Formats: sequence, structure tokens, C-alpha cells
Amino acid sequence: MSTSADPLARERAHLADSRAALRAMREDVEALDIKDVTANWVNSVVLGRQIEERIKALADLSHTPLFFGRLDYLHTTQEGQRFYIGRRHVHDAGGDPMVIDWRAPVSQPFYRASKKDPQDVGLRRRFGYTGGELTAYEDEHLSDPAEQERTSRLLQAEIERPRVGPMRDIVATIQPEQDEIVRSGLAGSVCVQGGPGTGKTAVGLHRVAYLLYAHRERLARTGTLVIGPNRSFLHYIEQVLPALGELEVQQATVDDLVGHVEVRGTDEAATAVVKGDARMAEVLRRALRSHVTLPTEPLMVVRGSRRWRVPAYELEAMVRELLDRDIRYGAARDALPQRIAHAVLVRMEQAGEAPDDRVQDAVARNTAVKAAVKELWPPVDPAKLVLRLLGDAEFLAEHAAGVLTEDEQKLLLWTKPARSVKSAKWSAADAVLIDEAKDLVERTHSLGHVVLDEAQDLSPMQYRAVGRRCTTGSATILGDLAQGTTPWATRSWAQALTHLGKPQAVVEELTAGFRVPREVIAYASRLLPHMSPGLAAVESVRENPGSLAIRHREPAELDAGVVEACVEALEHEGSIGLIAADARIAPLAEALAAAGHAYLRPGEETTAESRLTLVPASLAKGLEYDYVVLDDPAAVVDGEPDERTGLRRLYVALTRAVSGLTVVHSSPLPKQLDA
Repeated sequence: MSTSADPLARERAHLADSRAALRAMREDVEALDIKDVTANWVNSVVLGRQIEERIKALADLSHTPLFFGRLDYLHTTQEGQRFYIGRRHVHDAGGDPMVIDWRAPVSQPFYRASKKDPQDVGLRRRFGYTGGELTAYEDEHLSDPAEQERTSRLLQAEIERPRVGPMRDIVATIQPEQDEIVRSGLAGSVCVQGGPGTGKTAVGLHRVAYLLYAHRERLARTGTLVIGPNRSFLHYIEQVLPALGELEVQQATVDDLVGHVEVRGTDEAATAVVKGDARMAEVLRRALRSHVTLPTEPLMVVRGSRRWRVPAYELEAMVRELLDRDIRYGAARDALPQRIAHAVLVRMEQAGEAPDDRVQDAVARNTAVKAAVKELWPPVDPAKLVLRLLGDAEFLAEHAAGVLTEDEQKLLLWTKPARSVKSAKWSAADAVLIDEAKDLVERTHSLGHVVLDEAQDLSPMQYRAVGRRCTTGSATILGDLAQGTTPWATRSWAQALTHLGKPQAVVEELTAGFRVPREVIAYASRLLPHMSPGLAAVESVRENPGSLAIRHREPAELDAGVVEACVEALEHEGSIGLIAADARIAPLAEALAAAGHAYLRPGEETTAESRLTLVPASLAKGLEYDYVVLDDPAAVVDGEPDERTGLRRLYVALTRAVSGLTVVHSSPLPKQLDA
């Protein structure tokens, strides 16, 4: 059969031609000679780095198909046009497009068009791949009234494809409600409430990729940042954006952002809750401003043979005016010597002199002026300020009066005050306080866009820390209130967004589940009324009969039963996650080793040696595995400080499975799981 008569052969030929065109695009960039283009070595280095990044972006990843769909338009401006939709733009030698970037406006109907609203699309074609090779296609004739709307088999297969290794992009499977969020504008902030398997993390990452496409120049100047709950999670998602050609997006945890001191200590839950309370911002503000003193003596400024007197009442007016403006401590401290110098210049002019700006700057640097500023508005080290608050009961009481109760103040105070910033055993919550104090002294740099994932677990003070990084930019907030597992977890998005400084953010809810099988999510959702009443349960679109198995073992046989379940899971294709209460990790590790089964830790790449990851329940959030074995649910609940938090931790563990979940237990199952 000739290529012209075989549609699949034609599509394979287009794929081959597109790959050749991409190689040519990359070779053109590699061949660029910039020796005589730049004016100096600095420009040469910058341009050279930009070319290197462009070469990386044009890499042809053999396991990542160049295109996954095709649109055939009917009328309007695209009459008779055919577009292949892929992860990046590819053009031929003449500049004509061979693959259109999925983020381009012309690609949008691939995700939004339907039989009810075909959006001028006559044909939507989806492609199926096996090992990077194009092996199938499937057509939808959107403008044909005789053809019934149906679920795409290739789309379903792609959603259910086993996952080995880090998280994949979802450009081939983005749903209409997800696409609306992905393509929302840069100016506004969006909060996405989504249960397990609704794709909220993928939506957030793809929104970053879309914004970089639509506003590349602006975001290149201001920067973008993805914030995750821990390093394992960041490692899990780190390949998504590079697969879409975006290499410059930073990734960090909240602890990374506030890493001004070495964290070596931990707090009791009650103490951490108080330190994370938004009221601490007012305590810090009061403590900082207490360093400012009002003058009692006039200031004499000697310049040449003349002496200029600034009376105490005038100095006091300057100080009070700066305090009333409530600007940052450091900015006010920088402004004060200029105010004093201006007062001196007024007197010079009244005396018949004609000073200019250079004279004012010189007066501001005068020894007497600098000494006065140091006394009235002394420099303050943020870490030392927090150190004093936590170690000096009188200082804390003075500035927490009317803000924190006496019992709350006692929780904050160290039993053994540290002598210095370096010797202090700072906790993660202390580092956030230092970051707040640092911002009160000097404004934190703001980025163009920030994505905050697993946001439900942040304290109000952590929200403020993230909000400082996007005061002049926008944010995408991702989370699930039902998965909040910290003592300070937020109870409402309205409250969280206020602390973040984005109260006007639009809250979108994703309720359609695409990853977790219906049987599994229904079982886990039995916990919702007991931990998050009123929150809508996820409605999974995936039918996978037999995806849930619950096995009871005697206590002495529990470890062996868990290992047996892991062995059975390994008979299937894909990744396996063994999730257990943190206290159960060590004995299960011994049991696996004794049985001769290698295992990975969260965040490690699956290898030929092992597809099994041993996951502490505290690190399971945000991760997904094809098959999950859950050890003793009661131990997961009991491992938390209270039942509500324990149930939420269990809900997270129950919903990590993409294809199948096996629960192995010896203790009675939590009563909330009863039908």
C-alpha cells in the first residue's frame, strides 16, 4: 500500500519530517557565529548563554512525541487549514509550521471543541504512541451530526498509561475545565481546589508553561517560581517543564525561601501553631519599631566655618513623620539623614548661601548626622530581633501585649535562651519569623509568577512569606483542604488567600478525577464527612473493577503479608509504592531486605533493579504510583497528634494509587472507613 493511501503511514512520514525539521532548527542555532555581533565580552557571554538555552530547548526527546493531535479547520480565517498540535513549535526551512505549540491560540480548540461547540473544527485527530513510535490514530468528526460523541479510547489509554519515574506532562490529555485554568491570564491569581487525581499539580505546571509562552519577555525579566512541600515532591515534578521546553523556572520549598539561618531545632505542635499565627507579624513590627527613639537634644552640624543647628522638636517631627508613614524600617532609616540634611540646606539658603544636591548629600554623610541617625534609628539585624523575642520574656511581653495571651507567650519562649544567632537551634517556624522581620527591614524581591502547590498545609506566616515573593506578580495556588495534615492547616481558601495577599484570587474547583480508580476514591471518600464536612467528593471517570483489595493478617504475619502484596504488585507494569506510618518504615525495610527485594526512597528514580518505593506516610502527599500497598491504616492515623489529622493523612495515603490499591492490616480498620 502506498504512503498516500495509508493515513497512518502519512502521519508517520509527517512525524519523521517534523523531527528532521527540528534537528535542522537546532543545527541552525548551533551554527550561529557571534564573534563579531556583540559590542563587548559581557554581551557576548549573555548571548552565548541564551544560545545554549535555545539549543537545549530544541532537543528532540525520543520518548516524547513531537505531536499528539491534529486539527482540520472548516471555515473562517483557518479555512482548509490543518494543524498538528505538539509540545513545541517546529517549522520547515521555509518557515511554514509543521507542529504548532499546544499553547498557541489556534491549538485551543483541541482541548475545548465538542459536538455542541465544534469551534469551526471539522476533524480532531488524536495519536497513540508506543515507545516513541506513532502506532495509532483516532478521529472525531465534530461537525458531523450523524456521529455520536464518545470517550476517546486513546485519551483514556494515555491517562491510564503506567507511570515509571517522575511525573509526566499532560498536554495530550488536558480537559476543558483544566484548560480554562491553564490559559487564565497573567494579571489574575487563581486558586485551584482539587481532590486526589484531579490533575491540579499538572494544571499548575502547565499554566506556568502557558504564561511563559504568552508573556515570555515580561516573565524573563521578573522570574517564575514553583514552590512544593518537600524535595521529594520537587524531584518528582522536575521533568514536566523541561519536557515542554521550559528550562528557566526555579523550584524551591518554603524552607528554601526563608533559609536565612541554619535550622537545627524542632518545635512542639502547639508552639509551631503560635509561631505560624499571622498575629506574629504585628509582634515583630512592634518589636522592630521599638528600636526607634525620639531625640532630646538638638543636632549641631559643622560645615566649614559655619555651625548649623537643627532643634530637637524638628528632629522629632521627622522621626514621627517617618513612623506614621509606616514604610520599611530600612527605607525610613535611609531617608532620615536626607531629611536632616534638607533641614540644614533650608537654613543655608536662609543665610544667603546657594547649596545644591551635592551639598545635601555631603551633609547627609556628615559624621554628626550619621551619629544622630544611629542613635535615633539604629540598624537592626532581623535574626537578632527574633532571637531577643524568643529569649527575653520582658521584651516579648512588652510587644505581644494585647496580641498574644500569656500562655501563648510562654509557648514561644525558649527554656534555654541562645547566646548568639549562630549558636541558636532555630526551628523551621523561627526561620519564617526571621524572614518576616527581614521584610519589615527591607522589601523582599517580587517575582512575576509563583506556583504554590500543596498550599493547604502552610501556616499563615508561611503564606505571608510566599506572598512577599509575588506582591507585584500573580500566583497559582494549588491544594486540597481535605489533605491538610499539619496542625496549622488552613480551613478555608478565603482565609489562606488573605494571608497570601491575594484575597481577590478566583477559586476554581476540580471535581472530576482522572487518575485514581472509582472504587479506590469512593473508599477513601468515606473519610471526608469526618474530617472535611461539606467538601465535595471526587467523581472518578475511571472504571477499574477489582482495583481495591483489603486483607487482614495476624500481627505476627503483617510484615510478611505486606511483602507478599508488594510481590504481587510487581507482577504488573509500572511503579509500586509501599506506604506506611513513619514508625513502620524501619521494620518494613528490614522485611523487604530479608526477602531480597530492593526498594527506593521517595524522589529516587525507578530503575531496572527496582520499581518499588518505600514511602513514609508523611512524604506521600503529591506522589502517585501505579499500584500502592498500604500498611496498617490504623498505624497511619495513630502516628498523628490527633484523629482529624490522622484521618487526613490516611486519606492522602489511600489516594496515591493510579491502577490498584491493596490494604494490608492487622489492627482493626478505622471505624470511619465502615460503609
